[in-house]
Amino acid sequence: MSIATRKGDQGQTDLLFGCRLAKSHPRVHALGAVDELNAALGPLRIAALREETRTIVAQTQRWLIDLMGELATPPGQEARYAETHPQRISMKNVEWLDEWVAKLEAGGALKFQGWALPGEAGVMSGAYADLARVACRRAERSVIDLLDTPDEVPNAEVMRFLNRLSDVLWLLARWEEQATATQP
Repeated sequence: MSIATRKGDQGQTDLLFGCRLAKSHPRVHALGAVDELNAALGPLRIAALREETRTIVAQTQRWLIDLMGELATPPGQEARYAETHPQRISMKNVEWLDEWVAKLEAGGALKFQGWALPGEAGVMSGAYADLARVACRRAERSVIDLLDTPDEVPNAEVMRFLNRLSDVLWLLARWEEQATATQP
């Protein structure tokens, strides 16, 4: 099967269960923003100086795939999707990120004390974490854009997850920047 189906040549794309939407539809924007975030995490995963960063990123990427499934599910089809895909972003995922916020702050990643200048430390993994953070914020805004519309994401944990993930990514950027100071 070829990746080039040509079904999108007229400006539409498929969601699950045969639903087609314009590529400019807000739900497709949200889905694409989460996909961009997942891709933005790839360079961070490769360049990370700390094993913990790679662990956080790998787990997050798996959860983002679950989230993309939720976003690709047309409104009203959530139960149908859940029959074969029980994974959902949940409070458990948010709590895991909260634990990492606490660990990173306790482990030396600075608590927020003002703006950081991405790339200033000359550490690629820190710069990649900052790029992933802004992609995360875009994904969060795209999901928020669906609020109070027929396409609203019924899972309220999604916004909390993306919000907390952006905090973790900010901390990872600072923590990765500090890693060179602790390298032999």
